[in-house]
Amino acid sequence: MFDVLVYLYENYWRPDACPDAAQLARKLTAVGFESDEIEEALHWLEGLHQLVQSHGASQRPDSLRVFTPAELDLLGEECIGFISFLESAGVLPPHLREIVIDRAMASAPVRLEDLKIIVLMVFWSLGEEPDALILDELFVDAADRLIH
Repeated sequence: MFDVLVYLYENYWRPDACPDAAQLARKLTAVGFESDEIEEALHWLEGLHQLVQSHGASQRPDSLRVFTPAELDLLGEECIGFISFLESAGVLPPHLREIVIDRAMASAPVRLEDLKIIVLMVFWSLGEEPDALILDELFVDAADRLIH
């Protein structure tokens, strides 16, 4: 599923640039994705679309998030730490944090690489792009970074 999401992110600037679900499924099949992977990705994207439509910026910017035992178990320390990092960097406001957590739980268990794709897709669904430093954090593997 995550390969399909990455393909969409790389090939469509915004979600409204994507064709309807049936035509998109045909295009993704033609590119070589498996039908179950396409179906899972389209279902996940529909859930994302519904969340984006229903979540406003109604949460207070100083709200505190307490993770449930199920979230702790399925997301793990690394993913929760990354969400906290994005929040503390001012990149992920509370309403977007909740969308990221919901979509991660819909895909759980997730690895950190998967969570980074989820974060990108949340911004993509809003027609936004994170700033360059955060994009670097989302795309560049920590092992490949040069330390000056």
